[in-house]
Amino acid sequence: MIGTAANGLLVDRLWPAASYRLPRALILALMGTLLLWASAKIKVPMWPVPVTLQTFVVLAMGAAYGWRLAAATIILYLAEGAVGLPVFAGTPERGLGLAYMMGPTAGYLTGFVLAAVAVGWLVERGFGRTPARALLAMLAGQALMFAPGVAWLALGLNMGWSKAVAVGLVPFLLGDAIKTALA
Repeated sequence: MIGTAANGLLVDRLWPAASYRLPRALILALMGTLLLWASAKIKVPMWPVPVTLQTFVVLAMGAAYGWRLAAATIILYLAEGAVGLPVFAGTPERGLGLAYMMGPTAGYLTGFVLAAVAVGWLVERGFGRTPARALLAMLAGQALMFAPGVAWLALGLNMGWSKAVAVGLVPFLLGDAIKTALA
């Protein structure tokens, strides 16, 4: 079970919102971006995108933070990367800022926001109350990370669908299944 607060969010159980909502949200968002940065640096090199722990963090953050705070946190993380902070996997070696963000990982970065929103929204509606329902929420989030990622490889980078699926989905399925179950 992810949490037992009224809305099912772990963060509300561990740190109730009370009257200091904005400072709490800012602190949690900054902590979340640090966690995303650290998870990006734990990687297994692959082409065109590396395997990192970010998918685990995105799913867990959606479940723990809820859709609003998780989305805001990931958008803040993306903004940090857009201004040139080396927060992404492969940075600074593979470039920085918007140029890096428009490379092979562009669709997956977009999918981070979609996945966190979906998982958070589902958990807020009771999908964190049982392991089976939490797994369904996580699988929905995982699909929402892969869909824009593979689409960007196929269309944005002109790989075509079969190659995009072969290099941007299939090699990651086992590892992401494990990370999804853990989240």
